[in-house]
Order: sequence, then C-alpha cells, then structure tokens
Amino acid sequence: MQGDTRERILQTALALFAERGYAGTSMSDIAGALGLSKAALYRHYESKQAIFDSIVARMEARDREQAHRSGVPQDMPGESGAADQKTTLAQLCAFSKAMFRYWTQDAFASAFRRMLTLEQYRDPAMARLLQQVLAAGPLEYVTALLSGMTDDPQALALTLYGPMFLLYSVYDGVQDKEAVTAMLDAHIDRFAREWEGQA
Repeated sequence: MQGDTRERILQTALALFAERGYAGTSMSDIAGALGLSKAALYRHYESKQAIFDSIVARMEARDREQAHRSGVPQDMPGESGAADQKTTLAQLCAFSKAMFRYWTQDAFASAFRRMLTLEQYRDPAMARLLQQVLAAGPLEYVTALLSGMTDDPQALALTLYGPMFLLYSVYDGVQDKEAVTAMLDAHIDRFAREWEGQA
C-alpha cells in the first residue's frame, strides 16, 4: 500500500509541476491534490526536492529501458563498455521513432518534458536538465552512435535529430497529433534512405 501511495504522489506531483511549474507547486498543493495531510505526505517524501529527485530517477531508468528495447547502447557510447556495442542504422531509426512517441505520448514522459520546458527559463538547473535529456544530450548521443560511420558525425546527427527536436514543439501546438508523428516518421525514413544512398 505504501508503494501505491508513493506512486500516486509522484504522478500527482509531476502533473502539478507540468501545469504550474516546479517553482509554482508547493508541498501543500501536492498534499491537497492527493487528499492527504502535509504530515502524511512528509512521511513518504521529506521534501519537494525528494519528490523531484524520484521523478528524475524514474525518467533515467525509463530512458535506459527504451534504449535496451531498441538495441542501442544504454550509456553514452564510449562509457561503461558501450563502445563495444555496434548500432545499425535500422536500430537508430527505430529508436528515434520510439523516443519521439515516448516523449510525446507517454503521460509521465510528456509531463516531465512540459515541466522542463516551463522551468528552463526560471531555474538554471532545470535548463541544464532539459539540455541533458532533450537537446544537447541526445545530439551528443546520436553523434557518438554515428562516429566512425561518417567524416562528420555531428552534422549527420543534426540532420537526424534537429527536426525531431523541433517537432516536439509542433506536436504540442496542434490538434492533429497523428499528423506530426507521421511527419516525424517520414523524416526518419527519408534520413535512412539518403544515408543508405551515400554509404
């Protein structure tokens, strides 16, 4: 039962963070949304930061699961033995499609992304986290995966990942979400065809 309550706290807190921002949400807000007293909430998490840290840990674990399912390295290539794992173009493309769906359609991941988008201008730590999980971090990861396949892996990574990052914002601003997902799929398929044509 305690595990269920802790899970409800994480889900509820993240929903509030995504709606109001981390800074705009208090422990009282979280307790109220859950129908708990603040004292009961503090029995599960000692602070709002502790809740946030648990959310980040959950996201890191889920990102690793996504990578494992797609057959790409779970760590940055070159770290923890990841350099020994070869990634094919098909795996990279499948992983890219899966990650776009994950960050846009998974309730927990999309709320996390919205929270970081809101908070990046208020909190330098949130801005760094956004860079790590959705901007510079993925670009560095894809660049490392493409290293050795091309003379300019960063340019190729930008070609793949730049439109993907843009389409997160497009997805958030339109009613026809499926059309944006189809646009992303078409981009990745075109990338694969062009890369195979050059190889």
